[in-house]
Amino acid sequence: MASALNGGGNGGGGGGLMKNMSLLRFQYYCVLGAVAGAVIFATLRYMPAAVAGSAAALSTTSAVGTASAAAPAVSEHRKRKGAVVQAGKTAAEAKAAEVLVFNFGDSNSDTGGAVAIMGIRIAPPEGRAFFGHPTGRLSDGRVVLDFICETLNTHHLSPYMKPLGSDYSNGVNFAIAGATATPGDTPFSLDVQVDQFIFYRERCNDSITRGESAPVDPKDFHKALFTMDIGQNDITSIMYLPYDQVLAKLPHFVNEIRKAIQILHKNGARKFWVHGTGALGCLPAKLAMPRDNDGGLDEHGCLTKFNNAAKKFNELLSEACDDLRLQLKKSAIIFVDMFAIKYDLVANHTKHGIEKPLMTCCGHGGPPYNYDPKRSCMGVDKDTCKPDDKLISWDGVHFTDAANSLVASMAISGEYSIPRMKLTSLVKPAKSNDS
Repeated sequence: MASALNGGGNGGGGGGLMKNMSLLRFQYYCVLGAVAGAVIFATLRYMPAAVAGSAAALSTTSAVGTASAAAPAVSEHRKRKGAVVQAGKTAAEAKAAEVLVFNFGDSNSDTGGAVAIMGIRIAPPEGRAFFGHPTGRLSDGRVVLDFICETLNTHHLSPYMKPLGSDYSNGVNFAIAGATATPGDTPFSLDVQVDQFIFYRERCNDSITRGESAPVDPKDFHKALFTMDIGQNDITSIMYLPYDQVLAKLPHFVNEIRKAIQILHKNGARKFWVHGTGALGCLPAKLAMPRDNDGGLDEHGCLTKFNNAAKKFNELLSEACDDLRLQLKKSAIIFVDMFAIKYDLVANHTKHGIEKPLMTCCGHGGPPYNYDPKRSCMGVDKDTCKPDDKLISWDGVHFTDAANSLVASMAISGEYSIPRMKLTSLVKPAKSNDS
């Protein structure tokens, strides 16, 4: 969001935070093993065998109309749907049937990881539309990953680095705000997130070998869904360059994602759901940057250079997924065109019931973009939209709960995926461990 976590809206959020965090890169590597080991050790040793789910699974189709009224229903929903052990099933049977999701990404799918790491207290109105309080998500409510979990009838994923209140029985969210696909640019780049998954998997295996309980049985990792949404920060960080130089760097970003998928496959992953990047030229944070004239805007008021770079990145990422599909036999690798989905919200905003598609909800300055990079979304003032207003952008960079609901509905439908496949068709119990 346009707050202490993004320093004015660089990419998937967390730009300013990540500049400060990059100074801690060396210290991070020194303490990662100790911190992660302590968290995972405590989780594996003391987590009960059956843990109640902690997040609501409301319909994605109703989220836009009911976002502001959803929070009071959460506790009642937990009573009805949260229990892992279902009627008529043993704990072992229920655990075997549990959906497993492992997510990698930036602030577009961060469910509180960066906030937990830095110890940052985010103030309202963050989280107002669904949770009723800030959760560390850079939105007024849920991110697309939350809707994916709800569609799969499982609770929201806990951040890997969150020591309190986490439940890893249905997977782990490794996404961190500000993360890049490129190693070294941020402390929690994609390669580090993949290393964290491997560490988690090995600790689960060690616990089972010692006869102890673990959140996930190692033999179940092959049937898990591996979701990925990263690259936005890489792209926006180079947009100051001439366009030909921007294009020259995109293959490197994509290659890092390709390598991550290959490493995950070697470690048992078989089902991949890979998001392309969105319409970066339609983000209010980018549109509010000073420009000489409007010659670089398209017919819907978005920056052509940013959007062309995003489309080229997605083209290369889709081709990489095609190649991996041929190399990694008996694996499912689905690419989702997030640019087409998110641009549609702007181009056809009236169809979606969206008002003022280029305006920031929690921003400052008023029309045309209501975005001021010097002021954060950490309180309500005269320029903050009302809870029942339907806007795309929450803070100039990240989407509102309502917009994320629309994005998720289109993404999981299969209409924008290559090959065409619904998310629910991909997540089916695997028959064997050698697939």
